[in-house]
Amino acid sequence: MNSVCSNEELKYQLDLLVEKFNTPDFVAHDPVQFPRRYSLKQDIEISAILTATIAWGKRTMILRSAEKMHDIMGSSPYDYIMQEGYKALGKSNVHRTFFEDDMAYLARGLNNLYNTYDSIEDLFSALPNECDRMWQGISSLRNIIISANENYPQKSIRHISNPDANSACKRMHLALKWLVRKDGIVDIGVWKNISPSELYIPLDVHVGNTARQLNMLKRKQNNRKSVEEITEQLRMFNPNDPVIYDFALFGLGESKS
Repeated sequence: MNSVCSNEELKYQLDLLVEKFNTPDFVAHDPVQFPRRYSLKQDIEISAILTATIAWGKRTMILRSAEKMHDIMGSSPYDYIMQEGYKALGKSNVHRTFFEDDMAYLARGLNNLYNTYDSIEDLFSALPNECDRMWQGISSLRNIIISANENYPQKSIRHISNPDANSACKRMHLALKWLVRKDGIVDIGVWKNISPSELYIPLDVHVGNTARQLNMLKRKQNNRKSVEEITEQLRMFNPNDPVIYDFALFGLGESKS
């Protein structure tokens, strides 16, 4: 793709890439396959959050690790959380630097959340749209998880990034994309009260490098400001569904790696 082109030409090229990568075949090779296994909203939410949390590194390894994690949870992640099955977890490795006690840390937080809210969507949708509730929702979820683990000081919230510290929060934005977007192809779209227009691009190394090559990102760091810079441009191309272009940017970056 030519890195020097008009916005019209760039939108056309990105739209073609979306058609190429946003297909049913994408699912079999992507972590989105795990939350897609379920029909209960809470099962889908939990699977999406936990799967996205370990979505870094080689995709083959992510898929193996996610399978291991879902085997631990059994047929219903929600039942596993609410029945406190995580109390049986030890310290075995799940994925790279993510261990069973990290999984228990997040699970305690989710148990705490579901004792207050019917769903994670309720936490996000209770926030006013004008406050940039995707970022605020991540902060709120993060704080709920922290508060549930006050008696477990040996672990930290290291696997849920802090948007207030300028983090790109790539993995949380990935989970939110799965939960909010619904075009009947890849993303699940189980949340009904939040518009895809509010989403932000899940910014990883591939997406960042591709965005720079296309002159969509000037910043050198992959942080919150970079996420906002890219997403603002994508909203010019598709204000109702800017993050559909994640398929284009991620797919193009992966194909070059």
